Order: sequence, then structure tokens, then C-alpha cells
Amino acid sequence: MSTTTSRLTQEWQTFWLAVSFLTRIPLPVRIDYSQQRMNNSSMYFPLVGLLLGGIYASVYTALGAMFSPLVSVLLVMGLHLWLTGAFHEDGLADSVDALGGGYTVEDRLRIMKDSRIGTYGAVALTMTLALKAALLLDAQPVWLALMLAPAISRFTPLLMMHYLPYVTLSEHSKTKPVASGFPAKRLGFAFAVTLLIVAGGALQADGLLLTSLLATAGVALVWGRYLKTQLGGYTGDALGASVILSELVLLMGLTI
Repeated sequence: MSTTTSRLTQEWQTFWLAVSFLTRIPLPVRIDYSQQRMNNSSMYFPLVGLLLGGIYASVYTALGAMFSPLVSVLLVMGLHLWLTGAFHEDGLADSVDALGGGYTVEDRLRIMKDSRIGTYGAVALTMTLALKAALLLDAQPVWLALMLAPAISRFTPLLMMHYLPYVTLSEHSKTKPVASGFPAKRLGFAFAVTLLIVAGGALQADGLLLTSLLATAGVALVWGRYLKTQLGGYTGDALGASVILSELVLLMGLTI
């Protein structure tokens, strides 16, 4: 096997490792797991988002032939929660519970690790899902919003991983292997992929470039600064929350 073919095979496995980390989609390839490959997989997060977005847009289009836009959007959102295992939504609920109920950094990190959901998290999750459904219904076209939002929003946590320190009470975290050592080279690749996605979407949606900038860099800056003051850095749950926040900002921009 040539060096080029071997490298492509490695990158193909790395991409599917990112898919397995962010979703419950069955893997079509065997992955030779390694710590380095897990670290590298994060640069494919926007592509995983594009894969999900393509599924959501296709399913919405098919459902539109049988159901109303509201029913179709809710069914697609249910599909999203199933495919991702509510991965990012869980991070949002845990983050809001911790930041709303903890008075010290240690308390916030401890609450964030608690598997139980509190009042803050339940309210935030309910309001977020309701707002997302409403924004999707107002977005024109809906299929484009469903395709772009998952891809563009998954660039935001990469910015935070690059510029903020990782904090946790436990050394055994699912996010730590992905978060450790995130260099500018991988961030540049993810940025290029996201920019191509934005450029393609801009042909259908006016103002998408500015909206995407606010949804990624804007959320990373505001949310990241808040986390820095409250936690000293980011956690895996906070990264999940950043994806949700980015999606909402992007969808708001698409509805204007």
C-alpha cells in the first residue's frame, strides 16, 4: 500500500471516529483506535455536522409530502435527538444547572458531572427545543436551515478547544482525549471546511456569512469568556452547550 493510500485510509478512519463520537450512526469501517486518532478526529466535526444536516434535510423533504411543516420539523428534531443521543442537549442542561446552581468552581464542576437534571437545566432544555422548532419553521427554506445549522455550529467548540484550557474534576472524561492538544493546523482545516459550507449555503441564503460569523466566533467569544470567569476554562458539557447556542444564533439570522 502506497504512503498516500495509507494516509487516506487513516483519515477515513479518523472521520468515522468523529462520527462515532458525535452520533449513534453505525460505522461502515473498522477503526484502529488510538489516542492520536481520537485527538485528530475533532477537525472533522463540521463534516459530521454536514452529514447529519444532509440526513435532516432529506427526511424533512420526504415528510413534507405527508405532514404539515410543524409536524415534519418536530419529527426531524426527534430524529436528531435519537441519532445524536441528545449529546449536545445533555451538555446544555448540565452546564445551565451547574452555572445556575453552583457558588464556587468546585461546586459548578461537581454539579456538571451529576447525571440528574435540575430545574435550571430542564427549563433551559424546554425553552431551547421550543425556540429551535419555532426558528426552523420561520427559516426559508427550512431544508437549508436543517442542513447548514448542524455543520456550521460544530465549528464553535473547536474555537473554544483551541483558545481555552480544559477543566474537570475527573481525569476520566469522554471529552478529554478529543480536547487535548488542539493545534492551529487542525483548526485551519476545520475552518476551511466550514467556510466552504458557508459559501455553498450563501448561494441560497443572503447574509449567511455574517450570520455564521456571529454564530461561531461570536458565541465562542461570549460563551467562552463567561466560562473562563465561572469555571476557568471549558468542559465537555460546555462544548455541547456551545453547539446548541450556535445553532440558535444561526437560525435567528436565517429567519431575519
